[in-house]
Amino acid sequence: MYLNCLEEVKEITKELVKVPSIVKSNGETNCAKKIYEFYDNLLYFNKNKEYLLFQKTENDEIKRHNVLALVRGTKGNSNKTIILMGHLDTVGVDDFGTIKEYAFDPDKLPKLLKELNLGEEIDKDIDSLEYMFGRGALDMKSGVAGHMYLIKYFSEHPEELNGNIIALAECDEEDNSHGIISALKIFKEWKEKYNLEYIAAINADYSTPYHEKDENRYVYFGTIGKLLPSFYVTGKETHVGQAFGGLDPNLLVAELTRLIELNPELCDESQGEVTVPPMSLKQSDFKEGYTVQTALAAYSYYNFFTHSMSPKDVMVKVKEKAIEAFDNVIKYTNDCYKKYCDMGGHIYTKLPWKTRVYTWEEFYKELACVNGNEFEEYIKNFSKELNEKYPSMDLRDFSVKVINEAWKWAKDKSPAMIIYYSSTFSARIEVTGKTEIEKQLLKSVKESIDFIQDYSDKPIVTKMFYPYISDSSFMKISDDIEELKSLEKNMPAWGNKYIHPIKEVLEINVPVVNIGTFGKDGHKITERVHMKYTFENVTNITYNTIKKLLI
Repeated sequence: MYLNCLEEVKEITKELVKVPSIVKSNGETNCAKKIYEFYDNLLYFNKNKEYLLFQKTENDEIKRHNVLALVRGTKGNSNKTIILMGHLDTVGVDDFGTIKEYAFDPDKLPKLLKELNLGEEIDKDIDSLEYMFGRGALDMKSGVAGHMYLIKYFSEHPEELNGNIIALAECDEEDNSHGIISALKIFKEWKEKYNLEYIAAINADYSTPYHEKDENRYVYFGTIGKLLPSFYVTGKETHVGQAFGGLDPNLLVAELTRLIELNPELCDESQGEVTVPPMSLKQSDFKEGYTVQTALAAYSYYNFFTHSMSPKDVMVKVKEKAIEAFDNVIKYTNDCYKKYCDMGGHIYTKLPWKTRVYTWEEFYKELACVNGNEFEEYIKNFSKELNEKYPSMDLRDFSVKVINEAWKWAKDKSPAMIIYYSSTFSARIEVTGKTEIEKQLLKSVKESIDFIQDYSDKPIVTKMFYPYISDSSFMKISDDIEELKSLEKNMPAWGNKYIHPIKEVLEINVPVVNIGTFGKDGHKITERVHMKYTFENVTNITYNTIKKLLI
């Protein structure tokens, strides 16, 4: 069956885009209210109020909400349940500059963009009338709109479902995932209360062409994982007039970046697909203002995507690079010093630096061994009080402050590197077809695509890993549980500022597929969603997948 849904999904999308919902603003709650009101006006939820929830996020520094809606099928007695998910928050709009006030206006924005002379491709897409422009149109309110349409449809036709569907519109996907983490609690409650059997999750996050000649549309099984290996690097300070009297931590960090950034050796391959290599996201020292003394310490962190590697695997690999970087810098500084001595007629003696690299787990254990329970209690209380005093502190800044405080307890103050994780964990999910529910998901999606292909003027292609960070990562654990302990033990913020909800995820633990929006320029002022494919084809692929899974 093929639904004639384009105009209705288009209208829902436009109404959602018009509600500014920039992450970490009250707009997230305003958008959630809009979605809740849509469901609340449906006859089904007037009769079944317990199946509709406006949920305040938990352990959150600001007030914002999710919306969850459950439709129970009447075709049979199955408790099989599919989760539809999508985020309602967007990134900011400062990049729109002088037309910022129109960033959320799909009607007026195209004309204003055309006046900016942004290029032939943009003008062509505006003139084609095939795209809707606006912040959030692509990423990803059109995906949420498609799910809202399907909830409405199935609420009017529950006889088509031998099982149940839940639609989640979650906040805070663009920051620290408070939305999906809070929603996990409701999934567990509803699972127990209504005896639900979760079998799959369908996300509707955005996809885009891989290059300018790419004509394909994409559906992704599983999702990429992301870690943020981070480095706290101490040096030995010196006056710049005594250049070889110390060791600059910035030099160590620079060598780390040279060895890690864009290094294909650190790509992760699985099922014939390869991640992009790591990229530097931050490198800095801690000096405040100008002095002629070298920095005491510096830090850096790197985006690291995974398909098959666990946090333990990644820690092993980056520690190898850290040791290599330290070795290289020691050799380089000695070589430079020897040449300098030769040039100036000085006597060369080997510099005292030794390679010294720890993981946070190793460093913590060493300090605990030397200082005993006094250190462990101190760091525990320091972390707790820091989080209580500054609840909105960035997770990465929080981690650095904890390590900096721990460093004060070290007896050996010679230069060192400490490796740790400092960001929300996005788990990789791999769909291999080894389990029955994975087989059914693979089969149902591919059959649905085959059917919808006749209605699409572009090829619809499946791939095995969604290539961007998304809340899909909270639907399943593909890593070995024991190997995930490396994440906990190497995360200074663990227990106070952050805990990955492993137990809650395992309560769901379903394979995921991203049947999502398609367009161009996500997170740019020219963000736009292709209406025909997204509003109609995507909604129908999702519809038919649901029908096949809940037959």
